Amino acid sequence: MAVKEIMLDNVTKDATQEEKLAAKFVNCVMKDGKKNAARKVVKNALLIAEEKIGEPALDILKKAIDNIRPAVEVKSRRIGGSTYQVPTDIKPSRQTALAFRWLINFSRNRSEKGYANKLASEVLDAYNQRGGAMKKKEDTHKMAEANKAFAHFRW
Repeated sequence: MAVKEIMLDNVTKDATQEEKLAAKFVNCVMKDGKKNAARKVVKNALLIAEEKIGEPALDILKKAIDNIRPAVEVKSRRIGGSTYQVPTDIKPSRQTALAFRWLINFSRNRSEKGYANKLASEVLDAYNQRGGAMKKKEDTHKMAEANKAFAHFRW
């Protein structure tokens, strides 16, 4: 299979939604301002995922992020001396940020060799609706469902 170039660098305003998502993901992976290193890691991870699945890399990333993007979360509200976990809807930008954060954190905690392999494995797990990030989403939704009785405390 011929390896095609994944557009992660100069994302312009006419870039596709997936390319913007990938560029934002690179910025989230970046540590200590080392963008080139982050770009290489994400590119290698997406190429590994592309080889294993056979779909375009950016489509794999988009579907993985969509799978682990939470719809609701719980926020603590202090009312009359008691603290309640109130379920609230999440804005799309925060959904994406949480998905990125979970994906990155759970990939860093994997036991494989090399960060690109860890990230590729977590992206593939998210694509297939399993893994740590997916479990975190399910736990968040369960917590919101369990505290549905306090939804009337929402502002």
